[in-house]
Amino acid sequence: MNEEKIRLNKYIAQSGLTSRRKADQLIAAGNVKINGITVHELGTEVGPGDTVEVNGDVISLHKKLVYYMLNKPVGYVTTLSDEKGRPIVTDLLGDVTERVFPVGRLDYNTSGLLIMTNDGDLANKLAHPKHHVYKTYRAEVTGVLSDERLAKLRKGVDIGGFITSPARVKVLKQTRGYAVAEIQIREGKYRQVRRMFKAVGNKVVSLQRVAMGELYLGRLMEGHYRKLTPEEIEYLKKI
Repeated sequence: MNEEKIRLNKYIAQSGLTSRRKADQLIAAGNVKINGITVHELGTEVGPGDTVEVNGDVISLHKKLVYYMLNKPVGYVTTLSDEKGRPIVTDLLGDVTERVFPVGRLDYNTSGLLIMTNDGDLANKLAHPKHHVYKTYRAEVTGVLSDERLAKLRKGVDIGGFITSPARVKVLKQTRGYAVAEIQIREGKYRQVRRMFKAVGNKVVSLQRVAMGELYLGRLMEGHYRKLTPEEIEYLKKI
């Protein structure tokens, strides 16, 4: 840590514990102490020599930062705990000793590419609206994806009080009963792809995220994970 003070949420994020947004929630809930005193103010700053505790554990900035790509299977939630007792994505990272968390989320019934890290600062930057990158999904949907429906998706559709940005969509396979399409979106609204297809009259049967910007799932098997390459890490940090 340098000689200047930094905001408490940034300190927590840089320690590798969680993102800045989650750090703010911890501070507001009274789970953070500086030099033994509980703090609630989100703008609090810490400096050299200060001792920061989160949930009773002292944290520091001297942690090894790690970055993984996981091919999340259906049936796992992208949280660090689940009140319903469902499997969580960190259960799949058997050999990872660091405490990591997912960047963004994939819903319970969606599989595919998920970045796992303990770099809270990077997670915060990637979550910021101005840094939204295209996320590519492969969707199997019921019915026919007509030119009219594709045009609506490409223009932007109302998914319930929110008009989506123009999407990139192409049909990979079409039969009488179903279609397989690749769709790229920039936002990350709750169940957005499913809601988009529903808005034009198609129901998503299966959904997989296959890319995030220039990071591709490739041949990574479902339920498996790998370290990001130095080039991939550098790419994420430059977004």
